[in-house]
Amino acid sequence: MHGKRRPIPKLPTQIAGLDEILEGGLPRGRTSLVSGGPGSGKTVLSLEFLCRGAMAGDPGVFVTFEERAEAVRMNALSMGWNLAALEKAGKMAIIEARLSGDEVLSGDFDIQGLLTIVGGHARRIRARRVVMDALDVLLRVYGDRQRERIELYRLHDWLIDRKLTSVLSVKAQLDGNMAHRYEFLDFMADCVIRLDHRVLGQVATRRLRVIKYRGSGFGTNEYPYVIGDHGIVLFPLTQTQLTHQPLGKKVSSGLAGLDAMLDGGFRRAACILIAGSSGTGKTTLASAFARAASRRHEKVLYLSFEESQEAMIAGMLSAGIDLRPALRTQRLMVQTALPEAMGSDNHLIRALEAMDSFKPDHLILDAISACVRMGSEHAAFDYLMRLVAVVKERGITCILTNQMTGLAGDGEELSGIGFSSVVDAVIQLRFVDAGQEIGRQILIIKSRGSGHSNRRESFYITDQGIEFPNNLRLPSARAGQADPKDGGK
Repeated sequence: MHGKRRPIPKLPTQIAGLDEILEGGLPRGRTSLVSGGPGSGKTVLSLEFLCRGAMAGDPGVFVTFEERAEAVRMNALSMGWNLAALEKAGKMAIIEARLSGDEVLSGDFDIQGLLTIVGGHARRIRARRVVMDALDVLLRVYGDRQRERIELYRLHDWLIDRKLTSVLSVKAQLDGNMAHRYEFLDFMADCVIRLDHRVLGQVATRRLRVIKYRGSGFGTNEYPYVIGDHGIVLFPLTQTQLTHQPLGKKVSSGLAGLDAMLDGGFRRAACILIAGSSGTGKTTLASAFARAASRRHEKVLYLSFEESQEAMIAGMLSAGIDLRPALRTQRLMVQTALPEAMGSDNHLIRALEAMDSFKPDHLILDAISACVRMGSEHAAFDYLMRLVAVVKERGITCILTNQMTGLAGDGEELSGIGFSSVVDAVIQLRFVDAGQEIGRQILIIKSRGSGHSNRRESFYITDQGIEFPNNLRLPSARAGQADPKDGGK
């Protein structure tokens, strides 16, 4: 007979995104191993696990074999963690067990003395968490692999006997693999996490991977992460089920003619792609939406990779779209950055932090084509997939623009990076040869969950904004609010 499945108890790390990957946290009362090369964030992850637990009332002991205790405290302050205050409150103890490098092993030296000190501090503050940072520094003292294993298994048994949830960090080679002499650590630990700091396309990036987790499921992919102002932030896409919000009611695009083509406007919480070659009016359409939203007292976050805020605002004035009132009333927030200034992970955390603080109803990203300069087409795709996943989960309407090559732009994949299938509405803008002049046309390729026009319509960008010469109007009295009795086109 099969017994009832009983999941192992876990201790949340409270590190953004990590508990989702670990399906709840680290194994409670067991040993976890964190390895990685220089700059990968081993100490930061281990220390954050301890700090967040201490701040939540779960004391811990931090043992450092490489850095001075004062340096650990100063580094933690840069992320807002006041270790001295936690120590004073009896929620944390820091043990400096640094080795100078000229130690001489004699007799039957073992780690029992260190364990006695750690045990004393753990009892004093009633700690249930222990971190031993740069444990490989201690192991090298023995100079004998057999002795290393003996002492390490003694440490492991000591931690398990006291039911301490422990994190051991060790260095890895530059290729991300554990040094061969410490491979046995992978077999000893119940949970093994590998951190990797790599450079791709001249852009630095970090990735986390869980190698194993005894008695538990876990996310098996590589996950991007950044070391931010408040610790480590991961961006997992581990859900087996989509948790996107359903599309909402219609909201005006800000243009009566476009609303008519869309049978009332965009669906709230939809992802809209506006694609076209340079000069066709992508930014103008997006800015018209931002102006209309601000007039409805809704907030818009505008991510610009093409122009500075001042250049974008000034450029829209020539098309009759004044976004200055929206900025003054703080209904519009413009975040600008050069795509190559940082990796896609850092761009993503900047956007997420802006969403958390500003709490927008809508988001505009101008433009997808610039995102490739974050390092590669894959980096751009990764960035956009995660960004769109977040805005959809939060019910935020998202408008993406993309610059296509050529006048007409026909025959191209509309997003440029294989991204079109995940968007809810696609609008194509193009130039047309009208004899002695070049005209502009707009076409609704698709509008998920809504009827829409299947005709190409001409439009003009004038000093008073975008105008549709065919005088398109909605069947309802008010632009942007479709009559619920009216059917799709």
